[in-house]
Parts: sequence; C-alpha cells; structure tokens
Amino acid sequence: MAAAEAAAVVLSCLKPDPAPVPESAGTAAATAATSSAMAAAAAVAAAARTGSEARVSKPALATKLLSLSGVFAVHKPKGPTSAELLNRLKEKLLAEAGMPSPEWTKRKKQTLKIGHGGTLDSAARGVLVVGIGRGTKMLTSMLSGSKRYIAIGELGKATDTLDSTGKVTEEKPYDKITQEDIESILQKFTGNIMQVPPLIILSRFLNLSLFLLPSSLSVSLLYFASYSALKKDGQRLSALMKRGEEVEAKPARPVTVYSLSLQKFQPPFFTLDVECGGGFYIRSLVSDIGKELSSCANVLELTRTKQGPFTLEEHALPEDKWTIDDIAQSLERCSSLFPAELALKKSKPEESNEQVLSCEYITLNETKGEDDVIKTL
Repeated sequence: MAAAEAAAVVLSCLKPDPAPVPESAGTAAATAATSSAMAAAAAVAAAARTGSEARVSKPALATKLLSLSGVFAVHKPKGPTSAELLNRLKEKLLAEAGMPSPEWTKRKKQTLKIGHGGTLDSAARGVLVVGIGRGTKMLTSMLSGSKRYIAIGELGKATDTLDSTGKVTEEKPYDKITQEDIESILQKFTGNIMQVPPLIILSRFLNLSLFLLPSSLSVSLLYFASYSALKKDGQRLSALMKRGEEVEAKPARPVTVYSLSLQKFQPPFFTLDVECGGGFYIRSLVSDIGKELSSCANVLELTRTKQGPFTLEEHALPEDKWTIDDIAQSLERCSSLFPAELALKKSKPEESNEQVLSCEYITLNETKGEDDVIKTL
C-alpha cells in the first residue's frame, strides 16, 4: 500500500465524531485525536520511505564498492594472518553492499580485486597496505619502499622461529649485558648489510636401509624449511617441506637498514626502532643482535608503524572504519601520497544497474621477503 493511501486510511479510522461536544472537553479531544492520526500517518509514510530507500541503497553501495580504486592502509591486530585479515575486510564490504544478492544474480558480473602488499606475521600488528580495484597494480611499488618497526626483543632465549611463537631451542645468560653493550653494536647492523633469512630445520631423515623398510618407503634427507614468506618457484618453502620435497637453505643477501636505535632496555627485554628496506627480516636482526652479544634473543612483540608513505597513526583504518564510505574517503586522502607517475587515471563511470560482485583470487609472485608478499583476492 502506498504511503499516501496508508495515511488516508489511518486518518479516516481516527477521524473524530462530527457530533457537537461541549467546548471544554470536545476541542481538546478532537485536537488530540487529529494529532494522533497525523503522527500515525507520518510514521506509516516514513516506514514506506525507509523501505524504498533500503531497496535502493544496496545496489548503490555495490556500485560504489565496485568503483573504488587505489591504495589505502588498515590496522592489522595480532592474531589473524594478513590473508585472513584481507578476507575479513572483503566480507565486511560485501555484507555492507548486500552482495551477492538474488535480485542481481542474472545481471552482468563485475570483478572486485582487493589485495595486500607486505605481509605481516600473525603475531605482528600494524600497518597493512591494501590495494583495491586497479590499485592492486600499485602494490609492487610498496615492496621497494621503506618500512618502520618497533620490535621488542627478549635476551637469553632462542626459538626455532626466531620469535615468541616458536619452541625454545637454546638459553644463554644475559645478566652481564648492558644498555651500552647493545648500543655499541647497532652500528654493525646499519646501512647496507648482508642478512641470512630465518630458516628452521624441520627434520633430518637419513635414507633408510632396504633391510629395514621397503624401497617404496625409503625417506630422503630433508633439510630446511622456512616459517617466513620465502618461496621457491612461487610456492612457500614450508609447503614444499610438508610435501616431502627437498629445500635448500637460502644464502645471505644484501639488505638495507636506514636507521636503527635502542628505545628502551629493561633486561631481558630491549626495544628497537628500525627503518629498513624491502626483504629485511626483523626476526633475523634480533637473533643476530643476541649472537653478537654472546647470548641469544628472539622477537617478543613486533609492530609495523610505517610502510611507504602510510603510517599507523595517520593512515591505518581500524576495523570499525572498514566501510565503503570510510575507505572511499581514505583513498581520496591517500591519493596525494604517491608521485604523479603512480597516480591512477580516472576510470569511466560504471554502469550502475549492470553489476554483480564476484571475487577474483590471484596470487602474484613479486615476493621479496617476509614482509614483501602481494596477495590479491
């Protein structure tokens, strides 16, 4: 029923009796009845308008979502992996846009691309750069830019993953280490240096004798697997190891540390402020510092405070801001952070009535290191 018709019905039902009534009571009663009727009619009309707006808003939001294009940043908390966080972001956007909805399933499909550049471990938090639409093509430039971290290291314990999530493999005394000792060696890890990526020996099996096992069950010697994002032929080393394939340890490679300072020392914990280039491993740095101090160390906490032009305080959207409107505003603000050659050209307006959202799952191979992975959904 239309809003006007509903209002008319309500008015007719609540219209006061035309019979004369005493002035003192009748006037007040009539006024009250009329006011009630008008309020009810207004409520019905508002409800009708709200229902109509709701039917229009979802397609409009879907159209706006599909038109988003650029690069922005989100705040990744500890716990989820970068890929899991990207899926969470995607799901929130799809839900807000009401996609996919049955009424759109027969219409033209439009692919939404969304990806992240620069993986953070599940135990780490901080800036995670996200590309949406054609902005996914800009993510590669994020890998070559500088990154900044606040890392809390723990002296006296080494783990198989070089951070607090791993199994303790070694313990050494640290009680004689001073703040001056740490500060004096930081220069060795600043500038253009060589660094060995963090690797872990998962298992070592010698070939078993045919006298013990059938040849079909003989086991080859397995060497090293990585807990990092390092890849071989586009596949993670850890995944190769799980399939029983042989993986060789990676050699030291050149990396760049732009600045490195000790922020706090409260044994056994020390806090570092590190600005580095792509392909650098904070876990390896902390472990190497422990060794240089004739002890050992692992990463207890890790926060990325900057990636490229994006900072945690100024640009990273918390989860309560993962909305289509907030991301659109962030894309607009962040567009000025990039040089002109990286700026996205304006695209043609999308056909608002001919779009259905589908998701494209692509993994790009521009992988440089632990924090240098692009994943596009």
